[in-house]
Amino acid sequence: MEHTTKEETHPTKGILQSEELYQYILETSVYPREPEPLKELRGVTSSHPWGFMGTAPDAGQLMAMLLKLVKAKKTIEVGVFTGYSLLLTALSIPDDGKITAIDVSRKSYEIGLPIIKKAGVEHKIDFIESQALPVLDKLLEDNENEGSFDFAFVDADKDGYVSYHERLIKLVKIGGIIAYDNTLWFGTVAMPEKMVLEELKPARESTIELNKMLAVDSRVMISHASIGDGITICMRVH
Repeated sequence: MEHTTKEETHPTKGILQSEELYQYILETSVYPREPEPLKELRGVTSSHPWGFMGTAPDAGQLMAMLLKLVKAKKTIEVGVFTGYSLLLTALSIPDDGKITAIDVSRKSYEIGLPIIKKAGVEHKIDFIESQALPVLDKLLEDNENEGSFDFAFVDADKDGYVSYHERLIKLVKIGGIIAYDNTLWFGTVAMPEKMVLEELKPARESTIELNKMLAVDSRVMISHASIGDGITICMRVH
């Protein structure tokens, strides 16, 4: 007698089904552990017209754990905005750690700077007001910088991510981490193009290109998580 098995359906793993569930995670597991300086900076950022660009606190919590796991001491940040992820990194690395932080706007960085100073971690930060590629290329001119960084975080112009990756893979050590934010781009990566708002389309295409490239890049192990607006964690393996 032929036996047939009925296919079972389960809720999709890793995708939050409601805003209420997301708030539950934040209020139960994220906010109670969020350091006071980060709470303050998150509050300041929320009143900014572009406040949605700030790093999601649940993504920040994951970053803090990764920084500790790899014992990060020397890091790069591409895209700073008001500095939530920058402050988080500064709080997570040792007192003699250093962050090379790159952003085109010092004005945005200065919104969070008083809080960074109050937290006592400004000395760990080398802020460079510039486009990212010239700075990354300048770092690579010095052979001693290759493989010397423990961690990199990218939350910047999406059309630059692929180019940033090619530089960062050389700067970050084997076993080090490169994290890319916004790799789901408001969920548009899985939408039919005709349903995507025009202003989101260019970055959507760049994000899809990045995701496809990372999926086949043998130089890294990856984990693509639906935290915040999507975060892809890459560990350099060779």
